[in-house]
Amino acid sequence: MRRVKSLVAFCMQYEFEDVVAGLTRADRVDVGDFGALEFSRRAYKVMRLAAGSRRFARMSAPRPSTVKLERDYGLFLAVFNNAHELFALAAVPDWRKRSRIAACYINEVWASDLPDGYLLEMLAEFDHVFLGYEHAVDEIGRLIGRPCSHIPLAADVLRFAPYPHLPARAIDVCYIGRRSPVTHKALMRLARDSRIFYYYDTVAASGAGEKQRTFHVDNPREHRLLLASLLQRSRYFIANRSRANEPELTMGRDEISGRFYEGAAAGTVMLGEPPQTAAFKSLFDWPDAVIRLPFDSPDVSEVLAELNRDPEGLARISQENARNAALRHDWVHRLGTMFETLGIPPTAAMLEREKRLQALAVAASEASAATRLRSLRGTG
Repeated sequence: MRRVKSLVAFCMQYEFEDVVAGLTRADRVDVGDFGALEFSRRAYKVMRLAAGSRRFARMSAPRPSTVKLERDYGLFLAVFNNAHELFALAAVPDWRKRSRIAACYINEVWASDLPDGYLLEMLAEFDHVFLGYEHAVDEIGRLIGRPCSHIPLAADVLRFAPYPHLPARAIDVCYIGRRSPVTHKALMRLARDSRIFYYYDTVAASGAGEKQRTFHVDNPREHRLLLASLLQRSRYFIANRSRANEPELTMGRDEISGRFYEGAAAGTVMLGEPPQTAAFKSLFDWPDAVIRLPFDSPDVSEVLAELNRDPEGLARISQENARNAALRHDWVHRLGTMFETLGIPPTAAMLEREKRLQALAVAASEASAATRLRSLRGTG
């Protein structure tokens, strides 16, 4: 979808696609004419609902610009930012016939914002559907009658990891995307007093209730490189549960936002409101993975001052975050889980990437051991 959907939030999913392509030599198919696709979707919806027949709607609706698959594939993996994009499958009309196994991965699905049934029923043709958010798994599986499971988000850890170069963490606090005006105001006060280097978005708020801080990007790869460079140079990174400022959407359901994977991979010390879920506790189960900071924190300056009194403790947190991300939260780990579920063996490139990640984890462990030794000697 990268050629027609360029919001900054979608760059994480495009990163996943790039990693998959690099590890499997996959052919990538992108939708290119959004206007034609939308016209076709609207016509299909009217005919599907009026006639009650998918076959009739497919035959009658105007075709969008399509991509013809020239050969058969062992796996067709459709990747979407959200379930509202599912009609893009119409741009590859023979995808099911050309694939031995078909799977779908959808980054973000909220039970309170499911698309109309005419879109969800398209998932029934897949052998397995994977969701980046957990709470809607059972509901989606029930609606489509197909196996559905949770595959958490991740990051390109090889890109985000601070090792081996360890750039100086000149940015004191990085707080991007959705934010609390209360916490932001307190951090701005610190920045104006020249007490911290505070990195934050200046893009205008948008969306319902002006709760989003979003913009469009020209090149997703370039943006992910920029984000990785920023986080490698940030001491503290504020990360909150997904859509923390949109209770009308979440309806009390907590999900793990991509910020936690990015922040851990870059070795930041993460502050924020993590999800209160078993999944989060399992995926981020090491000490101080996230230091709890309420979403609205007028006293954030006091929290930072207290943490800054223990530089060796901060170093250990940074190293452990980077180590665990390298071992558990790279996209290759998610792809490996998908392949195992589908009965597909890992590629040689996947195994090689895992070795590189293990080497990064060793580097972080050695740095952590050196920090502990300095602490014992009293030379920190």
